[in-house]
Amino acid sequence: MAIPKKKIQQIINVFETGIPAGKYDALVVFADGRNGTRQITFGRSQTTEQGNLKTLINMYIARNGKFAGEFAPFVNQIGVVPLVDNAAFKLLLRKSAREDAIMRVTQDHFFDILYYTPALAFFTHLKLTLPLSLLAVYDSFIHSGGVPAFLRERFTALPPSRGGDEKTWIGEYVRVRHEWLATHPKQILRKTAYRTKCFLDQIKSDNWDLKQPVDANGVMVL
Repeated sequence: MAIPKKKIQQIINVFETGIPAGKYDALVVFADGRNGTRQITFGRSQTTEQGNLKTLINMYIARNGKFAGEFAPFVNQIGVVPLVDNAAFKLLLRKSAREDAIMRVTQDHFFDILYYTPALAFFTHLKLTLPLSLLAVYDSFIHSGGVPAFLRERFTALPPSRGGDEKTWIGEYVRVRHEWLATHPKQILRKTAYRTKCFLDQIKSDNWDLKQPVDANGVMVL
């Protein structure tokens, strides 16, 4: 079955920035860093200051982006010295995405390499085949850095790679992930349960091929 990569990415973009195309200049601050510290979250599908933001900026500099020279002094500080309150750095992030196509292209490449490709590899390894399955897996990679083992241990269904049924395994994974998010002690994570609610709705609608429109947190992705 053909995988609608663009639609999958559009749904994730809505989750992250509110629109299918994604807001390349989106920048927010959340207290979701190490030990509850505040950090910058930036870009089309959102990467974090304490996560992979440094990698994104290094990729942009390597492509000789228009603002590469201005970013250079900040590179060794990202993820080490908090820049969450550095107005000049935050302005530079937004400005580069708004004014330089190289930053937008770099973001597309960055999110593909660091998130979509690993998610697709995991999807293939488990012998999953359905678009909705890849959407659920990719969302986990974007939102949680992968498909957490501790969640997989909360249900007994097996993936196709181990002789199980794909729809059953994905359904169970989405269910336990939804329960985890919806009841998480951190309010910031409880607020993201709309993601898994979307997947549960698609499962209920039997939209495994994602050919039907998808209501992604109130935004319809056709």
